[in-house]
Amino acid sequence: MSSAVSPAPRTVLVTGATSGIGWETARLLAGRGDTVILHAPDRATGDDAVARLAAAGADRLRLRLLVADFSRLDEVRAMAARVADEHPALDVLVNNAAVAAPERRTVTADGNELSFQVNFLAAYLLTHELRGPLSARPGSRVVNVSSSMHRTASIAWNDPQRAKRYSRLAAYAQSQLALTIFAREQAPWTSVSVHPGVCDTALLPLYAHEGDSAVEGAERVVRLCDPAVELVPGAYYDRTALSPAAPVAMEERTVRRLCRLADQLVARTA
Repeated sequence: MSSAVSPAPRTVLVTGATSGIGWETARLLAGRGDTVILHAPDRATGDDAVARLAAAGADRLRLRLLVADFSRLDEVRAMAARVADEHPALDVLVNNAAVAAPERRTVTADGNELSFQVNFLAAYLLTHELRGPLSARPGSRVVNVSSSMHRTASIAWNDPQRAKRYSRLAAYAQSQLALTIFAREQAPWTSVSVHPGVCDTALLPLYAHEGDSAVEGAERVVRLCDPAVELVPGAYYDRTALSPAAPVAMEERTVRRLCRLADQLVARTA
């Protein structure tokens, strides 16, 4: 009687991996035997996240910590260069890092509205900078952790930084719509976006007073990382179900327009 073959260990990068869904995603992937690269915004929270993962049973030898403040695009570039140098092949990138838009409009040193940069532009730049490692092996995946709130959003094409009319909910929703649209860009890997459910994380106040656990949200993300789960390229998943994204996100011209805008915004900081 033959025994089941365990899946081959992979290399996975999870952004925003110090808390909430990101940390739980890293924990679940580490439990599968994958090498997990954890992104943290600073060294202290990163070291704490690694210590908690080890205490939860993760193999420290399979954990890698990288630090980058996503409100600074130069740090995103530097992190991507280090990933590419140390991990020439990357099987999965989970673009999970996100912040709630502040009550008052906040602009980064790069000149972008904070949530638009951290939640979308940083993910866009990181994914493109990791084109080599993501193309190194067949079957690589990019999972954008988005939100059902993208359905309420629009891209302010003439004012993406929301300088003329700012609302924290509109700004946050715009960043989630952009991330959902970005998953439809043509690439050598398979990209999808997912709403992991309204979960009890730091972003919960934007949605409701209570939600699913971060573990439940992470399980829905990890499912899409599993090579045994067949994905529809460019698709949007609501929890575990394939779901239509907002109509504007399905338009090819919108995908091209957003990528042109993102290229312009990240190029000015290169």
